[in-house]
Amino acid sequence: MALILGSGSPRRRDLLAELGLVADDVRPPDIDETPRKGELPRPYCIRMAREKAEAVTAEAEDVVLSADTTVAIGRRILGKPEDAGEAEAFLRAMSGRRHRVITAVAVRRGTELWERDVVTQVKMKRLSEEEIQGYLATGDWQGKAGGYGIQGPAGALIPWISGSFTAVVGLPLAETAQLLAAAGIPVWKGRRS
Repeated sequence: MALILGSGSPRRRDLLAELGLVADDVRPPDIDETPRKGELPRPYCIRMAREKAEAVTAEAEDVVLSADTTVAIGRRILGKPEDAGEAEAFLRAMSGRRHRVITAVAVRRGTELWERDVVTQVKMKRLSEEEIQGYLATGDWQGKAGGYGIQGPAGALIPWISGSFTAVVGLPLAETAQLLAAAGIPVWKGRRS
């Protein structure tokens, strides 16, 4: 039985290592991540995690772990910004407001699928022009849902969260450990590394 990480995210690899696990292989799936017309953030995120897990080629006994992180303001999904202009627009939209970070995890073994999603409330401070431009200049916004990563320089912009910090980073550890155990990979017994 191999553990396959269906994600190219280095943050997810690092978080998996926090559980004492190293994936036997990393196979980022290539799927269309476009939200469907009228699709709400939480169902979208759950669908993405599931579709990623199902898209990864694996043997019947292998365990595939996939996840998706979505940032939402109300019904609006803030995906990975295409450029610095879109990242700036996202930052301005979140400035001084609360938003939700949804991370869905899907674990597949053969035809069985286990899923969980975690919603965390996050407040971004009211950003000055200097903070917006300074953060954009770091380039840290690239490839991150909502255009920021709480574990990097943007942590200085987030005074408050309610929920799972690791879910905001990209993989809720408590829920992921439970799903992996259900699929036959116990985290606490005979830790793999």
